[in-house]
Formats: sequence, structure tokens, C-alpha cells
Amino acid sequence: MAEIRNYTLNFGPQHPAAHGVLRLVLELDGEVIERADPHVGLLHRATEKLAEHKTFLQSVPYMDRLDYVSMMCNEHAYVLAIEKLLGITPPIRAQYIRVMFDELTRILNHLLWLGAHALDIGAMTVFLYCFREREDIMDMYEAVSGARMHAAYYRPGGVYRDLPDKMPQYEPSPYKSAEEVRRLNENRQGSLLDFIEDFTNRFPAYVDEYETLLTDNRIWKQRTVGIGVVSPERAKALGFTGPMLRGSGVVWDLRRHQPYEVYDQLDFDIAVGVNGDCYDRYLVRIEEMRQANRIVKQCVDWLRKNPGPVMIDNHKVAPPSRAAMKGNMEELIHHFKLFTEGMHVPEGEAYAAVEHPKGEFGIYLISDGANKPYRMKIRPAGFTHMAALDELARGHMIADVVALIGTIDIVFGDIDR
Repeated sequence: MAEIRNYTLNFGPQHPAAHGVLRLVLELDGEVIERADPHVGLLHRATEKLAEHKTFLQSVPYMDRLDYVSMMCNEHAYVLAIEKLLGITPPIRAQYIRVMFDELTRILNHLLWLGAHALDIGAMTVFLYCFREREDIMDMYEAVSGARMHAAYYRPGGVYRDLPDKMPQYEPSPYKSAEEVRRLNENRQGSLLDFIEDFTNRFPAYVDEYETLLTDNRIWKQRTVGIGVVSPERAKALGFTGPMLRGSGVVWDLRRHQPYEVYDQLDFDIAVGVNGDCYDRYLVRIEEMRQANRIVKQCVDWLRKNPGPVMIDNHKVAPPSRAAMKGNMEELIHHFKLFTEGMHVPEGEAYAAVEHPKGEFGIYLISDGANKPYRMKIRPAGFTHMAALDELARGHMIADVVALIGTIDIVFGDIDR
């Protein structure tokens, strides 16, 4: 009788956003997975602990570096938690700007997810297509904050500054002819809002291109249909949120069911799957990109018609303008105190969550009345999905693990914060 024994295999790093820090220990019976043990702890950056030694404002850039594909959405939960403790509401224009950038960030996130997921499974073209559109959104980030990725644009009480009146332009170089530069700058002649509007008009056709490449592609369907099926009851029990939950047919979206900012004034549909497999989660995210585009369009229309302040007029929380600060002693003191000592947040605790592209992203803040958080706890969307990988993978082949890691939309920055 041949001796039968299971093999234990180290799997990973696999996905571009799990760059060397996802270690999966697979127990195999031949090529079939008996057990999958995800090891985290290889990227731990102690964000929650660092926040206890930084003023409330200094921790905003740390948020960008959690899930570094959905930068502004992370910031949003953090500033919402601070605003809850302070009992303040940002101006309505700032709320629309936040919602617009949240949805642009959702598209940004889903583009990387789609490109990487397809690349993992073997479709290369989609990756190149997705990065073409990501470039435009990165330019919007840069126009508004000066940084392509880590924007630090949201602030307690509003946003750092209003939308700029002009877009950065390409310039001729040894690598780009004047003719090519002129073509690249065609849609950059107006303001940032004009550029975003141009993008929203172009984007649905791009999504059609991705769908042409994948949705009815038989290889794509063979690799995703029936893989990692999760029932609605099980999805809830495992703590799934976002597309992972909606892919199983559960209609739950914080933007609709616990609205924050101005989501209750906007018109959009919630994408829901039926079978709870990798293919359905793909379809849900594709539809989310279309709906996000629809929300951005509505925000652009509103922002065009309604100028106004984008920051609260309370100098204990928000800095005075540069001009006022240089001409008035009182304002100078406010400015100095705010940037050296930081704002003092009243005693208490608050939890704020946003519908992040990956699911529910929450920040739980405890303040003891000082200028730094007493304690901060981050509730990332990816951690619970990562924990379910064992259940998702059992009975599947090694090759299917690649599809499962892709469908979870994994980024380790917030899982292993």
C-alpha cells in the first residue's frame, strides 16, 4: 500500500499589492487544497500606535499609506471620526468635493484590482488598459493636492483647498514631440472640473472595452465561475463587507443604508451579485465603476453651480488664510498654535465608517481631551476577507488560490497595519 501524506507548501508572494508580505501555508492533497493558513505580520507598521504620538492633523498622511490604492477614502473615515468628536460639520461644497473624490478613488481602486486580477489569471492587455485610465485620475489627485498618490487632501472641517482653475500640462521633451504634447493637452485646457467632466464622458466606453475583453471570455469564465462560492448567510457570518458581501447577493451599502456627507442627495444603484463566486464579484465591481462615474457626474454639475467655502471658519480647527495670517497678530497666533500644538479634541469616543472600495473601512477614536488621540483602532475591510481565505480555498486547486486572492482585492497596507 502506498503511503498517502499531505504536502505543506509555501505559497506567495503572488498579487502585486501583496508584494512579498502575503505568506500562505497550503496543506495539499495532490493539487487539491485541504487547508490554507494565511500568515500576516510581515509588514506591520504600527500605524495605530504611531497615531498616539502625533497630533490629529499629523496622522492624516498615515491614512494614505494604509490601503495605498484608495488613499482619499482612508482619509475620509479618519476626518469623519474627528469631526464627530468635535461636533462640527464641513461646508456643503467640501462635502461634495469629498464625495466626488471618494468615487474617483473607487474607480482608481477597481482599475488596479481589475488589471492585477486579470494579469494574475493570465490576461495581460486589461492591465495596460486599466493603467491608461488610472493615469488620468492620478493627474486629478496631483492637480488638487500636489501628490499623485498620498494626497493628504481631506482635513477635519473640510478639504485643504478648493478645486484649481487649471490643470497641469505636458511639456515638450526629447521623448515627446510638440505634436504629441498638443494632443495630450487637448482636454487639459480648462479647470480641474472640466478635466473630470471630460473623463466621466469618456469612461463608460473604457469600461465597455474591459467587458469586451473579459465578461464573455471563456478562459476568464473557466477561471472564475463557481470559484470561491460564498452563500449570503455565510458571507454575513464571516463579516464580509463591500463587493465581497454584495457579490453574494446581500444588499448592504453604507452610502445608502447609513448615509454620510451628501450621498442621500445623489442618485445611484447598488450592484448586487447572485451566485457569490469570483465571477459575480467581478461583475459587481465593474458595475460599481459605472455607478461611481454616475455619482462623479452629479457632483461636477453641483460644484459648477455652487461656489462657496471648503473649510470650516473655526480657527481652533482650521488654519486662517495665508493673507490673514500675515496681516493680523490674532490670526498668526491661531496659525502657530494649530501647527505646533494641534487642535484639542473633546473627551469621548467615536466610530466613523465609510463605504471604502474594498468594504467597510472604519476608524474608532478615543480622545482624552488632549491634542493627540488617546487610542486609535482601524477596522480595515481586507482583514476579515483575508481571514476567510481558508474557507474559500478548501477543495479548490492551487491555481484557484490566485483567482481567490484577486477576488478579495487584497492590499496588505491596511490588513497588516
